[in-house]
Parts: sequence; structure tokens; C-alpha cells
Amino acid sequence: MGRMSEESPPAEELPEYAERVLEVAELIPAGRVMTYGDVAEWLAEAGPRQVGRVMALYGGAVPWWRVVRADGVLLPGHELEALGHYRAEGTPLREAGNSADGQLPRIDMRRARWDGEGGP
Repeated sequence: MGRMSEESPPAEELPEYAERVLEVAELIPAGRVMTYGDVAEWLAEAGPRQVGRVMALYGGAVPWWRVVRADGVLLPGHELEALGHYRAEGTPLREAGNSADGQLPRIDMRRARWDGEGGP
């Protein structure tokens, strides 16, 4: 007991849709982003919520910070880690104004959004 036996089942395989979502995430160039809806549209399958679920469950091994909300708000609970990636990659950000004291910046979606053209 306490040791994995040789009879243990193999690790669960990644669902096919999840593999496709993660492949798109890996295509997004550094410094650019796609929304959950953009990824769903690229795949012509499912919607933003399904893409978000895949990223939440399986996205840790890909550049998850490049798949974002359409409003540019940083991923709750992962804001500082994501912000570090954005700054390192030169992702366009909209800094919080004086009236938003203590607020984190948002992604400048107009400048950062990648439409898939030209490859990574």
C-alpha cells in the first residue's frame, strides 16, 4: 500500500477538443493574445465557455496567459503571474488610471489581439 501498483490505469488521455484548443494557444505569438471566443471561432467548434474550461483544466503546459477575456481583464487569481508574462513579452497593456488607484492594468485588446494571420 502507498506505492503505485503496476496495475494502475494509464493517465487519462487528453480529449481531442482540448488538444485542439491547446494547439491554438501554442500558435499565438509572444506579445499577442486571442480571446476565448477567438479560439472557438478559429476551431469552428463550441464556444468561449468551452475554451475557458479547457484552459482551466489543461492549459498549464501551454502559454495560457495568451488566451484571455474579451475585455482584457487579467485572469482572476493569476493576475500577477500573467502580468509578469505580459511585461516580459511586450504585450500591449492599458495601465490603470489615477482614478483606478491600486488597479492592475488590462490588456490593450485593440493592439494585442492576434487574428491568426501571418503565423506565429
